[in-house]
Amino acid sequence: MFSQKLLANGKLLSKLAIVSGVVGTATAITTSTTLLSDDFVQPTSYPWEHRFPWQSYDHAAIRRGHQVYTQVCSTCHSLNLISYRHLANVAYTPEELKAMAADTTVMDGPDSEGDMFERKGQVTDFHPKPYPNSNAARFANNGALPPDLSLVIKARGAHEDYVFSLLTGYCEPPAGVRVVGGQYFNPYFPGTKIAMAPPLADGMVEYDDGTDNSMSQMAKDVSTFLCWASEPEHDDRKKLGMKVLLGVSIIALPLFYWKRLKWSVIKTRKISFKD
Repeated sequence: MFSQKLLANGKLLSKLAIVSGVVGTATAITTSTTLLSDDFVQPTSYPWEHRFPWQSYDHAAIRRGHQVYTQVCSTCHSLNLISYRHLANVAYTPEELKAMAADTTVMDGPDSEGDMFERKGQVTDFHPKPYPNSNAARFANNGALPPDLSLVIKARGAHEDYVFSLLTGYCEPPAGVRVVGGQYFNPYFPGTKIAMAPPLADGMVEYDDGTDNSMSQMAKDVSTFLCWASEPEHDDRKKLGMKVLLGVSIIALPLFYWKRLKWSVIKTRKISFKD
Protein backbone atom coordinates (compact mmCIF):
# COMPACT_ATOMS: atom_id res chain seq x y z
CA MET A 1 0.00 0.00 0.00
CA PHE A 2 2.79 2.37 0.94
CA SER A 3 4.74 1.59 -2.23
CA GLN A 4 1.70 2.35 -4.39
CA LYS A 5 1.23 5.74 -2.74
CA LEU A 6 4.92 6.47 -3.13
CA LEU A 7 4.88 5.66 -6.81
CA ALA A 8 1.78 7.74 -7.28
CA ASN A 9 3.43 10.76 -5.78
CA GLY A 10 5.91 11.80 -8.47
CA LYS A 11 6.90 14.98 -6.67
CA LEU A 12 8.04 13.06 -3.61
CA LEU A 13 10.21 10.79 -5.74
CA SER A 14 11.74 13.80 -7.46
CA LYS A 15 12.59 15.40 -4.13
CA LEU A 16 14.14 12.18 -2.87
CA ALA A 17 16.26 11.91 -6.01
CA ILE A 18 17.47 15.51 -5.63
CA VAL A 19 18.34 14.99 -1.95
CA SER A 20 20.22 11.78 -2.75
CA GLY A 21 22.17 13.52 -5.49
CA VAL A 22 23.10 16.43 -3.22
CA VAL A 23 24.24 14.09 -0.43
CA GLY A 24 26.28 11.99 -2.85
CA THR A 25 27.92 15.04 -4.37
CA ALA A 26 28.75 16.48 -0.96
CA THR A 27 30.27 13.18 0.13
CA ALA A 28 32.40 13.01 -3.01
CA ILE A 29 33.58 16.59 -2.57
CA THR A 30 34.43 15.96 1.09
CA THR A 31 36.37 12.81 0.22
CA SER A 32 38.24 14.57 -2.58
CA THR A 33 39.06 17.49 -0.31
CA THR A 34 40.37 15.12 2.35
CA LEU A 35 42.59 13.34 -0.16
CA LEU A 36 43.87 16.60 -1.59
CA SER A 37 44.64 17.97 1.86
CA ASP A 38 46.88 15.04 2.80
CA ASP A 39 50.26 16.53 3.66
CA PHE A 40 52.30 13.34 3.44
CA VAL A 41 53.65 11.10 0.69
CA GLN A 42 51.79 7.91 -0.15
CA PRO A 43 54.06 4.88 0.37
CA THR A 44 55.40 3.05 -2.66
CA SER A 45 53.83 -0.33 -3.37
CA TYR A 46 56.53 -3.00 -3.15
CA PRO A 47 56.32 -6.55 -4.57
CA TRP A 48 56.14 -8.48 -1.29
CA GLU A 49 56.25 -12.17 -2.12
CA HIS A 50 53.79 -13.21 0.59
CA ARG A 51 51.07 -11.14 -1.08
CA PHE A 52 50.76 -13.66 -3.91
CA PRO A 53 48.04 -16.29 -3.33
CA TRP A 54 50.48 -19.19 -3.63
CA GLN A 55 53.29 -17.74 -1.51
CA SER A 56 53.87 -18.05 2.23
CA TYR A 57 55.81 -15.80 4.57
CA ASP A 58 59.59 -15.80 4.38
CA HIS A 59 60.25 -17.46 7.74
CA ALA A 60 63.94 -16.58 7.68
CA ALA A 61 62.88 -12.93 7.34
CA ILE A 62 60.46 -13.38 10.26
CA ARG A 63 63.35 -14.57 12.43
CA ARG A 64 65.56 -11.67 11.37
CA GLY A 65 62.68 -9.23 11.83
CA HIS A 66 62.07 -10.52 15.35
CA GLN A 67 65.76 -9.96 16.04
CA VAL A 68 65.42 -6.35 14.86
CA TYR A 69 62.31 -5.86 16.99
CA THR A 70 64.00 -7.33 20.08
CA GLN A 71 67.19 -5.28 19.76
CA VAL A 72 65.74 -2.02 18.44
CA CYS A 73 61.96 -1.61 18.49
CA SER A 74 61.21 -3.23 21.87
CA THR A 75 62.90 -0.37 23.73
CA CYS A 76 59.81 1.78 23.03
CA HIS A 77 57.12 -0.39 21.40
CA SER A 78 55.18 -3.25 22.96
CA LEU A 79 53.99 -6.44 21.27
CA ASN A 80 51.09 -7.33 23.53
CA LEU A 81 49.39 -10.00 21.40
CA ILE A 82 52.42 -12.17 20.59
CA SER A 83 53.85 -14.63 23.09
CA TYR A 84 57.06 -16.58 22.68
CA ARG A 85 55.22 -19.81 21.93
CA HIS A 86 53.62 -18.20 18.87
CA LEU A 87 57.06 -18.19 17.27
CA ALA A 88 57.59 -21.93 17.77
CA ASN A 89 58.27 -23.70 14.46
CA VAL A 90 57.76 -20.37 12.71
CA ALA A 91 61.09 -18.68 13.36
CA TYR A 92 62.62 -20.58 16.28
CA THR A 93 62.78 -24.06 17.74
CA PRO A 94 61.02 -24.71 21.08
CA GLU A 95 64.43 -25.01 22.77
CA GLU A 96 65.53 -21.61 21.47
CA LEU A 97 62.32 -20.03 22.69
CA LYS A 98 62.70 -21.52 26.17
CA ALA A 99 66.18 -20.04 26.44
CA MET A 100 64.98 -16.71 25.05
CA ALA A 101 62.07 -16.48 27.48
CA ALA A 102 64.27 -17.48 30.42
CA ASP A 103 66.41 -14.38 29.83
CA THR A 104 63.44 -12.15 30.73
CA THR A 105 61.98 -11.34 34.13
CA VAL A 106 58.21 -11.34 34.58
CA MET A 107 56.19 -9.82 37.39
CA ASP A 108 53.70 -12.47 38.50
CA GLY A 109 51.33 -13.09 41.35
CA PRO A 110 49.80 -12.64 43.72
CA ASP A 111 51.24 -15.48 45.78
CA SER A 112 49.58 -17.18 48.73
CA GLU A 113 50.31 -14.12 50.86
CA GLY A 114 48.89 -11.69 48.32
CA ASP A 115 52.24 -10.30 47.19
CA MET A 116 53.53 -9.90 43.65
CA PHE A 117 56.81 -11.59 42.82
CA GLU A 118 59.34 -11.81 40.00
CA ARG A 119 60.10 -15.00 38.10
CA LYS A 120 61.91 -16.12 34.97
CA GLY A 121 59.99 -15.87 31.75
CA GLN A 122 58.28 -18.85 30.14
CA VAL A 123 57.33 -19.57 26.54
CA THR A 124 53.69 -18.89 27.43
CA ASP A 125 54.52 -15.32 28.46
CA PHE A 126 53.99 -12.40 26.14
CA HIS A 127 56.81 -10.12 25.12
CA PRO A 128 57.70 -7.77 27.99
CA LYS A 129 56.38 -4.23 27.86
CA PRO A 130 58.95 -1.41 27.68
CA TYR A 131 56.94 0.79 30.07
CA PRO A 132 54.69 -0.03 33.04
CA ASN A 133 51.88 2.23 31.81
CA SER A 134 50.98 4.79 29.15
CA ASN A 135 51.89 7.78 31.33
CA ALA A 136 55.43 6.49 31.74
CA ALA A 137 55.63 5.90 27.99
CA ARG A 138 54.51 9.46 27.21
CA PHE A 139 56.92 10.94 29.75
CA ALA A 140 59.86 9.09 28.19
CA ASN A 141 58.92 10.10 24.63
CA ASN A 142 58.21 13.85 24.89
CA GLY A 143 54.48 13.30 25.27
CA ALA A 144 54.12 10.88 22.34
CA LEU A 145 52.71 7.41 23.01
CA PRO A 146 54.53 4.68 21.06
CA PRO A 147 51.85 2.40 19.58
CA ASP A 148 51.69 -1.31 20.18
CA LEU A 149 53.03 -3.12 17.11
CA SER A 150 50.92 -6.29 17.28
CA LEU A 151 48.40 -5.05 14.70
CA VAL A 152 50.18 -2.01 13.29
CA ILE A 153 50.27 -3.54 9.79
CA LYS A 154 46.50 -3.99 9.77
CA ALA A 155 45.96 -0.53 11.25
CA ARG A 156 47.64 1.26 8.34
CA GLY A 157 46.09 1.53 4.90
CA ALA A 158 49.32 0.74 3.04
CA HIS A 159 50.15 -2.10 5.47
CA GLU A 160 53.78 -3.26 5.25
CA ASP A 161 54.53 -0.68 2.56
CA TYR A 162 53.82 2.06 5.11
CA VAL A 163 56.08 0.56 7.78
CA PHE A 164 58.96 0.02 5.35
CA SER A 165 58.62 3.52 3.88
CA LEU A 166 58.39 5.09 7.33
CA LEU A 167 61.52 3.34 8.60
CA THR A 168 63.57 4.25 5.54
CA GLY A 169 62.03 7.65 4.75
CA TYR A 170 63.73 9.98 7.24
CA CYS A 171 65.35 12.95 5.54
CA GLU A 172 66.15 16.62 5.98
CA PRO A 173 63.06 18.89 5.90
CA PRO A 174 62.60 20.93 2.72
CA ALA A 175 62.97 24.68 2.68
CA GLY A 176 60.20 26.43 4.56
CA VAL A 177 59.32 23.47 6.80
CA ARG A 178 60.14 24.05 10.46
CA VAL A 179 60.77 21.07 12.72
CA VAL A 180 60.97 21.80 16.45
CA GLY A 181 63.26 20.03 18.89
CA GLY A 182 62.35 16.45 19.70
CA GLN A 183 60.73 15.94 16.29
CA TYR A 184 62.00 14.59 12.99
CA PHE A 185 60.90 15.03 9.40
CA ASN A 186 59.45 12.00 7.65
CA PRO A 187 57.38 12.58 4.49
CA TYR A 188 55.51 9.28 4.94
CA PHE A 189 54.17 10.12 8.40
CA PRO A 190 50.84 12.02 8.55
CA GLY A 191 51.81 15.61 9.22
CA THR A 192 55.42 14.80 8.23
CA LYS A 193 56.69 15.49 11.78
CA ILE A 194 57.29 12.46 13.98
CA ALA A 195 58.59 12.15 17.54
CA MET A 196 60.40 8.86 16.86
CA ALA A 197 64.05 9.29 16.00
CA PRO A 198 65.38 7.34 13.00
CA PRO A 199 65.45 3.84 14.52
CA LEU A 200 67.62 2.01 11.99
CA ALA A 201 71.11 2.49 10.60
CA ASP A 202 73.42 0.33 8.53
CA GLY A 203 75.10 -2.39 10.60
CA MET A 204 72.98 -1.78 13.71
CA VAL A 205 71.93 -5.44 14.07
CA GLU A 206 74.19 -8.43 13.43
CA TYR A 207 72.08 -11.18 11.89
CA ASP A 208 72.62 -14.74 13.07
CA ASP A 209 72.53 -16.09 9.51
CA GLY A 210 75.01 -13.57 8.12
CA THR A 211 72.48 -11.71 5.96
CA ASP A 212 73.44 -8.21 4.84
CA ASN A 213 72.46 -5.86 7.64
CA SER A 214 71.81 -2.71 5.65
CA MET A 215 69.09 -0.35 6.81
CA SER A 216 66.74 -1.31 3.97
CA GLN A 217 67.23 -5.03 4.70
CA MET A 218 66.45 -4.55 8.38
CA ALA A 219 63.37 -2.47 7.51
CA LYS A 220 62.20 -5.19 5.12
CA ASP A 221 62.71 -7.93 7.69
CA VAL A 222 60.97 -6.16 10.56
CA SER A 223 58.08 -5.25 8.23
CA THR A 224 57.73 -8.94 7.34
CA PHE A 225 57.82 -9.89 11.02
CA LEU A 226 55.15 -7.34 11.93
CA CYS A 227 53.06 -8.52 8.99
CA TRP A 228 53.23 -12.05 10.39
CA ALA A 229 52.46 -10.76 13.90
CA SER A 230 49.27 -9.13 12.64
CA GLU A 231 48.14 -12.35 10.91
CA PRO A 232 49.90 -15.49 12.23
CA GLU A 233 47.30 -17.69 10.52
CA HIS A 234 48.28 -16.36 7.07
CA ASP A 235 50.05 -19.50 5.84
CA ASP A 236 47.42 -21.90 7.25
CA ARG A 237 44.65 -19.85 5.65
CA LYS A 238 46.30 -20.06 2.24
CA LYS A 239 46.92 -23.80 2.61
CA LEU A 240 43.27 -24.34 3.46
CA GLY A 241 42.20 -22.20 0.52
CA MET A 242 44.35 -24.20 -1.89
CA LYS A 243 42.90 -27.45 -0.55
CA VAL A 244 39.36 -26.12 -0.99
CA LEU A 245 40.06 -24.99 -4.55
CA LEU A 246 41.65 -28.34 -5.37
CA GLY A 247 38.70 -30.25 -3.93
CA VAL A 248 36.17 -28.09 -5.75
CA SER A 249 38.02 -28.48 -9.05
CA ILE A 250 38.05 -32.26 -8.64
CA ILE A 251 34.33 -32.61 -8.01
CA ALA A 252 33.24 -29.81 -10.37
CA LEU A 253 33.47 -31.92 -13.56
CA PRO A 254 31.52 -34.94 -12.21
CA LEU A 255 28.87 -32.60 -10.79
CA PHE A 256 28.55 -30.85 -14.15
CA TYR A 257 27.96 -34.08 -16.02
CA TRP A 258 25.60 -35.33 -13.29
CA LYS A 259 23.58 -32.14 -13.66
CA ARG A 260 23.51 -32.58 -17.46
CA LEU A 261 22.32 -36.16 -17.02
CA LYS A 262 19.52 -35.32 -14.60
CA TRP A 263 18.28 -32.24 -16.44
CA SER A 264 18.65 -33.53 -19.99
CA VAL A 265 15.27 -35.28 -19.82
CA ILE A 266 13.53 -32.15 -18.59
CA LYS A 267 15.27 -29.77 -20.99
CA THR A 268 14.64 -31.95 -24.07
CA ARG A 269 11.08 -32.84 -23.17
CA LYS A 270 8.48 -31.83 -25.69
CA ILE A 271 4.77 -31.55 -25.03
CA SER A 272 2.38 -31.97 -27.90
CA PHE A 273 -1.29 -31.14 -27.68
CA LYS A 274 -3.85 -33.13 -29.63
CA ASP A 275 -6.99 -31.54 -30.92
